Amino acid sequence: MKSSRKNKRITANIPADLLKDATDATQEGITETLIQGLKLIKRSLAYEKAQALKGKLKLEIDLEKSRERSPR
Repeated sequence: MKSSRKNKRITANIPADLLKDATDATQEGITETLIQGLKLIKRSLAYEKAQALKGKLKLEIDLEKSRERSPR
């Protein structure tokens, strides 16, 4: 996965069986597997933040109106 972001080279001590299970699950190499894992962590943190807001925001949205398609 190439990106315009600057990459950071790291050294990490990861349990071999965990790494093998993860790479088997993703069918990708080590780097791609680690990237997917880090993205999942980032996504889950964003989800937790969104869940913390549940019931705290008062949105006045007319669902029926928002579902209508605007004429072209």
